[in-house]
Formats: sequence, C-alpha cells, structure tokens
Amino acid sequence: MSTTRVPSSRTLGALIRPAGRGRDAVQRRLTRVQSIHDLREAARRRAPRAVFDYADGGAGRELNLGRCRQTYDRLEFHPTALTDVSVVDTSSTVLGGPVAFPFALAPTGFTRIMHPSGEGAVASVAEAYGVPYSLSTLGTTTMEDVAIAAPGARRWFQLYLSRDRALAKELLARASASGFDTLLLTVDTPISVNRPRDVHNGLTIPPSMSVRAILDGLRHLGWCGEMFRATRKDPLVSAVLKSTGGNAAEMIQSVFNPTLDLGDLEWLRAEWSGKLVAKGVQSVTDACRAVDAGADGVWLSTHGGRKLDRAPVPLELVPPVVDALQGRADVVVDSGITSGADIVAAVALGASVAAVGRAYLYGLMAGGRTGVDKALEILTGEVVRTMQLLGVTRVDQLRPAHVTLHGWA
Repeated sequence: MSTTRVPSSRTLGALIRPAGRGRDAVQRRLTRVQSIHDLREAARRRAPRAVFDYADGGAGRELNLGRCRQTYDRLEFHPTALTDVSVVDTSSTVLGGPVAFPFALAPTGFTRIMHPSGEGAVASVAEAYGVPYSLSTLGTTTMEDVAIAAPGARRWFQLYLSRDRALAKELLARASASGFDTLLLTVDTPISVNRPRDVHNGLTIPPSMSVRAILDGLRHLGWCGEMFRATRKDPLVSAVLKSTGGNAAEMIQSVFNPTLDLGDLEWLRAEWSGKLVAKGVQSVTDACRAVDAGADGVWLSTHGGRKLDRAPVPLELVPPVVDALQGRADVVVDSGITSGADIVAAVALGASVAAVGRAYLYGLMAGGRTGVDKALEILTGEVVRTMQLLGVTRVDQLRPAHVTLHGWA
C-alpha cells in the first residue's frame, strides 16, 4: 500500500518563492522576458501610453506596419541536417567594416523620451555586442557625447539633408570629427507626417503632452520620476541640432526638404569621404539610381511603417534589388523585424545586414541600458540558434534556398 507524502511548508516555500526576489526593480521586470514580444509588453506597462505609442505606432491606418510584420510571419525556413553546428561564426563585413552579428541598430529620433539614458546607453550596448549604432539627426544626445559613450563602436550618422548647405556641412564635419564612418542620407521624408496615435495622445515633437497624456503619466510614477530628475538637469531637446540655433520647432522643421533630389545625393558624395548609404529606398529603380550617383549602400526602409502608408514591404524588395545591383553596393533592410530569425531570413534573401529600431526601444523603455542589453541578448541568441537549426555555421553560407517568402512574386 503506497502512501502520499505532503511536502513541508518549508519545501513548498522554497518552490514557490517569487522569481527575481532580491533583485532590483529593473531585473525583476525583465526576469521573465524571453522574446522581443515580451519586451514590448514590459515596455507597454512601464511607459506612459503617449511615449509607448510614439515608438510603437505607424502612419495612417498602420497598414504598412502590419504588412511588414505579417511578411516575416509568412517566411518558411528550409534547414539542412547532418551538419556540425557546434561552432557558429556570426560575423561579417558591411560597408567596409566588421560586424559581429548581421544586424545594426537603426536611428530613432528623440530616444531620451523613452528613458533618460537615451542614445548613449544604446550606443554602449551596441559596442558591447559589436554591432553598428546609428544616430539620428533628431537625436537627443550629441554626436560628441555618443562617441564618448561608445568609443569603440561603429557609429553611423543618419542625415536629413536640409536646404541649408552651411548646416549640412557643419553636421558632416562634426560627424567626421566624432568618428562616424558611415552617413545615412534619408531620402523618403520630404515632409513631416501625422501619426494618428500621437495625435490622439496629444503628443507632438518637440514633446508637448495633452492633459489626458499627463494624467496617464501619473499612473506611471516610476517613469515620470526618472524623466523629471533627468530633464531638470539636461532638457529633452534635439541635441544634434541644438548648436544650429533657433527654437525647437524651427530646428525640427528645418530637416524636411521637399526639394531633395539626385543632385543632392551627388553633392553629398563629393562632400563626404566615408561610406554613404541612401536610406528609405523603396524601389529597384531608385536603388540603381542611388548607386549610380555614388552611394555605397541602399537601405530598404519604410521607417517601420511610419511614413507613407501602403508603401512596399522592404523585405519583399530585397531579392529584386540585390539581383539588380549585382554586388555593386551593400543592401540594408528594416521594418517589421522582431526576432533573430527575422534577421537571418533577411540575410538569407540577400540583405548584407538587417536593422532593428523598435526592438531596442522596447528594451530602453522597459529598463534603460539593462533593457537594451536584454533586447540584444535575445536577438543575438536567436540569430545563433536559427543558424544552427538551419545547418549553417557562417553568415556567408546563408542563401535564398534557406527560406521561402510565401506570397511574394
């Protein structure tokens, strides 16, 4: 006859003690995060709605944003078995320099609105993982301070080329002096756009929140306290443009240039000695035109669905653009990437490197530098595991045969 033994209260207490007990608040918040989707949820709970939606939302009805994500969901991998994958090399060379993993961190404006540590924290994590960091013209940390925060990182600078050539030359000189090796010319933003979530939340850039947004902020006192202490000493402004003078609204408006054309890219090629990338390309024709005009790379992007709604899905453009360029330039792709598997798939289809933006912003909102580190820990781990499960040991072994993009013609 068997007997059932009931565990003692001490044993049960050891088994059911809360996960993360004894850790600080950020570590407890992140302890159960296993994916970028988990990190997004942690960010949503941590940050006020207006702040979260600014990072998470898209333009118009967010059709392009949804289609970009759905496209990655339609991917099917084709693994190879009976291959020794005990050692995997995730490194490659992109735009003339090394990357430890086949992705870069995309530029995001007003990053310090997510967390006071802002661009400096993100750049330092990028340095630790050996991936490039891109600073936006609308960054809230100066080029010089980013260089101090991440002296060993590959630093790229995203430029909105205004009609003010003196301003453009000043930014180029500062970027060069601060060790930025690649310039990203944004070509798809001739005008500003409205994003409904921001309008509904009363959030404008520069930040100016509605009463409803302020009341929502009071429900997130931890975030509010951090921001109040930080911005009292270091106001939240477009630090990259601050030295150019003018008020915040004038600085922001100055970056949009509806007259931008191919001649401007050719002018920039003559002025900039480093690598030059046309960012925001959305067609095979424009990719070829940009490279013919001197670009070293094309960045297929819709800003994560934040510009023209119903724009093409960048991932779907990768195969025809790579085929048309015939190795004359590197191809970067972003928009819709939420996992390391997405990154591997983009490279398999022909991209030189993928770029992620929201993924690290979720981490920044959820836990500052620690949260960004969590985001890159997740992505790099997924890249390695995906390559191993595909039977691939080097990035240059990834081929279109490893993945099918269902529905792409």
